[in-house]
Amino acid sequence: MGRLGVIAVRATALRAVMFRLALVLGIVATTIGAVPADAASDVGVRPATYGVAVDKDVPITMSDGVVLDADVLRPALADGSPAPGRFPVILTQTPYNKNLPGTNFRDDFLITRGYVQVIVDVRGTGGSQGTWDSFGSREQRDGYELVRWVASVPPWSDGRVATYGISYGAINQFFTAAQQPPGLKAAFPIVPAGDVYRDVSMSGGQPDSGFIPLWLGLVTGAGLVPPAYTAQDPVRATGVLSGHLSGAGAFQLPTMLNTLSGDDLAYDGPFYRLRSPLEVVDKVRVPTFVVGGWYDLFQRSEPLLFQRLQRDGVPARLLMGPWEHAQTVNPPGLPAPGIPSLDAAALRWFDHYVRGVPDPTLDRDIAPVTYQELGSGRWRTARHWLDTDVHARTLQLDGPATPAAPGSMTTGTAGHPDPDRVLPVPVSGLCTRSASQWTGGVLALALGDTPCAQDQAADDATGTSYEIPVTRPLHLLGPVAANLFVATTARDGMIAARLEDVAPDGSVRQLTGGWQVLSLRALDAGRSVTRDGHIVQPYHPFTRDSAQPMSPGQAAEVWVELFPTGADVQPGHRLRVTFQSFDTPHLAPTLPQLAGTIGGVISIYHDAARPSQIVLPVRD
Repeated sequence: MGRLGVIAVRATALRAVMFRLALVLGIVATTIGAVPADAASDVGVRPATYGVAVDKDVPITMSDGVVLDADVLRPALADGSPAPGRFPVILTQTPYNKNLPGTNFRDDFLITRGYVQVIVDVRGTGGSQGTWDSFGSREQRDGYELVRWVASVPPWSDGRVATYGISYGAINQFFTAAQQPPGLKAAFPIVPAGDVYRDVSMSGGQPDSGFIPLWLGLVTGAGLVPPAYTAQDPVRATGVLSGHLSGAGAFQLPTMLNTLSGDDLAYDGPFYRLRSPLEVVDKVRVPTFVVGGWYDLFQRSEPLLFQRLQRDGVPARLLMGPWEHAQTVNPPGLPAPGIPSLDAAALRWFDHYVRGVPDPTLDRDIAPVTYQELGSGRWRTARHWLDTDVHARTLQLDGPATPAAPGSMTTGTAGHPDPDRVLPVPVSGLCTRSASQWTGGVLALALGDTPCAQDQAADDATGTSYEIPVTRPLHLLGPVAANLFVATTARDGMIAARLEDVAPDGSVRQLTGGWQVLSLRALDAGRSVTRDGHIVQPYHPFTRDSAQPMSPGQAAEVWVELFPTGADVQPGHRLRVTFQSFDTPHLAPTLPQLAGTIGGVISIYHDAARPSQIVLPVRD
């Protein structure tokens, strides 16, 4: 076998290895063995009329000379040849190597209905040249230039462009759209982040040790798989791989070390602002359909992105289901009566706003906000996020509370003056819904139907809980806040809060969660969201300058932001909030935080001078 043959064999073997890695990380797990959405069950969906023809490794040169690698998937005739004529184009940008099956966001459903899909490896990944700088300025500019290219250069393009993708491929849609490139008509981001510091990188001020290392490892590994064109162009392939390898030392490794050491990236600042779509969403002008999940990595910001778009007068939709991150590749439960599959929703969105074919029932069929309630499983709709029928309701914490016996929550005044302790238990969170959520669904694959992964009762015994019986249906829609007075025997600490539904049989379902490093408790009241005079979504600066060390034994007021939920808690159940000082494997302290936290016991106060409470978003 010649040298080129050896290279090709090794490239094939490495691609197989990376495909298995993607499976392990849950990126494509839900596409394997999943049943595709049945178009016949989606009302009003036109049938497929084409096959799919693929042009591999099409080079696209950026303004700085870097060549990006793209696959062009075109509508095909029955004989497999590309259909003649011009078609609207769907642009997808991915860092996960377009040659790895299941990680490239390929959508044959749309292609067979008359769209060209162009899937591009972002610079420094897959078969593209350059150095990867996740969502950096140059990568954002590439999005603008790619829209210009697909709209004006290829003979198969009619000049009308949409963006489409999941996760990373959803986030970059906002950066592309914010630059308002000519030809861009619509966007369909599935599980996008809005604030990469608060959403996922540093939940409550602690590094995300559950997902970020896995994610960086996937992108790095996928970028070191020899491109599909290696045998045909080994010189180009060698140059690309060399750039990817050096890039890992320039971005991935320094980013992790800087964060864990407690340096600048452990705090919010320019690095995260540049990479956060909420910083640019007000510049987006194209109709945008946002899909999110109540157990998604980006649960916090998906409603916020929609809210800002709608406020700015941009046609927008929000669809929230009970999904973890990986599940949104093919969300369980869709289509449902009155709720389309994601493919059907995207097709109608693009036909209306990209092809310009009027869809007179689109607004009637797909409400501005559509969500599935946790608990009841009912699909409900709303006109706005945090609409006028959502009101703040406060519940006061009251003791005594111990790991063996929860305290209470009351609508009146707390009557037990002694504080309750939250003991440091490093394994708290280890086998929970939180662990599955914050690994992107990886642990759901590993643990399967393990009871503790679905029932939080065992894990709650490692924390301190408070609960209240539910006497009439309780409908929640929005973020939750915990306003606590706490002390610690150490100089710092972290409080993890989990809102839960306790069934009559004692099983415990997590509804949502939140986290807060005590030394980063400073509150920006002006940027916090209020309802009926109460803060329902506290906003913390998380900057180095705003840090406030704890004085051992002295109580301080701490607001904890619990991410939004949509839930139904029925009579006979109990609403519970549980507090812990660890959420493993989701979070791990930076080295300075660890030094200030070791052995610390947290106390929660609920006396007249230091009342602790939670604030619920109750929908009438």
